Amino acid sequence: MNQTPNGSKIRRGRRSFISKGLATASILGTGSLLQADTALTKGDADILRFLAALEILEADFWIQYNELAGIQDSVVPGGTGSPAYAAKLAAFDGDFPQYIHDNTADEISHEAFINGYLASKGAAKINLDSFRALQGSMATGSSHKPRLTNLMQLTLDTSWYTRYRNRTHNPDLDPTFVFPQAIPGLSKGQFTAIPRTDADLMPNDHLQAIANTAVFHMPTIEQGGSSLYPSLAQRVTSVEVLRILISIGPTETAHFQTWHDLAGDAVPVTDPTNGLVFPNLNAPPFGGPAFQTNTIMPNPTPFLSHSLPPCSVVRPTNTAGAAMGAVRFLTAMGLFIGQSAAFFDLLQDLAANADAATRGGM
Repeated sequence: MNQTPNGSKIRRGRRSFISKGLATASILGTGSLLQADTALTKGDADILRFLAALEILEADFWIQYNELAGIQDSVVPGGTGSPAYAAKLAAFDGDFPQYIHDNTADEISHEAFINGYLASKGAAKINLDSFRALQGSMATGSSHKPRLTNLMQLTLDTSWYTRYRNRTHNPDLDPTFVFPQAIPGLSKGQFTAIPRTDADLMPNDHLQAIANTAVFHMPTIEQGGSSLYPSLAQRVTSVEVLRILISIGPTETAHFQTWHDLAGDAVPVTDPTNGLVFPNLNAPPFGGPAFQTNTIMPNPTPFLSHSLPPCSVVRPTNTAGAAMGAVRFLTAMGLFIGQSAAFFDLLQDLAANADAATRGGM
């Protein structure tokens, strides 16, 4: 086993669940892999299964946000809201509850569509319900349902904030370049993005820091999807599957743009309970034309080659190891703290199979 930065264990070198056809009702839905291979290439089916799993996970944590600070309705049911927490987020933008609701509904629709498409082709679907075992928020407003993801022990890489403002370095071309963290403290501990209990609703600066953490977690998650869809699209064979990826991918980018904009409005504050500092992002070492907080569109950067003119692009989009990179990124974030070894086994297998897919392959 390899130890991840947050202490969760990931097993490697195992026989693949998917490639060996070990489909169970609790993980893979109806349809056989033999059927999948006749209707879709194995690689296309593997890519879609991996994306369906990630969309299930993404919907899970967005539902947690919606229960406490979004809009609870027939589209996104569950929870009754935490007025104090919701008010902190609404202070960023009066439409914040609607944004949370719509982002949640989008992720639910992505998972449902991809799984539905797999089933329509006779391919195995993904169902992660057997792994819904984590305790979420116990604060008033939460449904208290068991979760797949953990929003209460997050370690966030906020280097995306400087990466998209950097005009000279692209991680695809400069993989060893270290982009500075926007909020260094968030990368050095474990912090909650939602009130764990009603005790987290005070003091005021503590609740503000929780809201700030959420506002930086949201784009941190969404920038991953923005990169992942175009990265994996380069590996698919079917034009129809390509159409799916290049149609869903831009919605993830739209999410990222929205949350990126709001993250720049994070209130400078120091959490009195743990010392977490949210600095003024319009002051040194940031600030200035390149780093002012309303600079939310990707600055042009080297793309494909340093010899070509700079271009404003989503980055990174290198396809090699994209799926496994996403799993490592999410795991290092602490999103899966408390999950079982079987959960990590499955996620690793799905990622390995997606990364093994090749355009034109079987």
